[in-house]
Amino acid sequence: MFTGIIQEVGNFKRKVKENNKYKLEIEVNKFLEDVSKGDSIAVNGVCLTVVDLNSNSFTVDVMPETVKSTNLDQLTKNSKVNLEKSLQPNSFMGGHIVSGHVDGVGILKSVKDEKNAKIFTFKITENISKYLVDKGSVALNGISLTIMDYSKENLIVSIIPETIKSTNLKYLNIGDEVNIETDIIGKYVNKFLNENKENNKKAVNKNMLKENGFI
Repeated sequence: MFTGIIQEVGNFKRKVKENNKYKLEIEVNKFLEDVSKGDSIAVNGVCLTVVDLNSNSFTVDVMPETVKSTNLDQLTKNSKVNLEKSLQPNSFMGGHIVSGHVDGVGILKSVKDEKNAKIFTFKITENISKYLVDKGSVALNGISLTIMDYSKENLIVSIIPETIKSTNLKYLNIGDEVNIETDIIGKYVNKFLNENKENNKKAVNKNMLKENGFI
């Protein structure tokens, strides 16, 4: 589990394919001071496991399907990636609950200034928009953000200078992909409501009425 508060921006070094999986190597500064093999790290919001590390870099395993369904496939040498260690019992939770399981990608459509903030608009799919809530939480490249507005095709967020400065958002160009994880609470609510709706459809039908003596 993560909180969406980025702790360091790492430097992507290389991707190596080994049998049915990839290894990603990422260069860092002070990020690894309390990291061990087997720890979970969110890389651009994707929960991955550390399999090797030294003083200034670490390596994670990632399945090909994860690479294809996230923006990890777009990484090239020296790409900047957002990093966060998994939440500890005594950690301060400053963002929101982030699982590290990405729902899909968004494509940056525009960036405009609004006073001291920047307004980012991303193209999204309905598979993502159905879980969004006005002024709710969303994780973009692992960053906990508040939704400013949304539709079936667009997601709009307002981002303060400090967030831009301390994450890889400042490196984004129009057309770039970001990993999107919607609020896990919204997903559970959506599933609960849809299951209830389906159960109600099944509950009231001709066979049920006949079985209970109504017809």
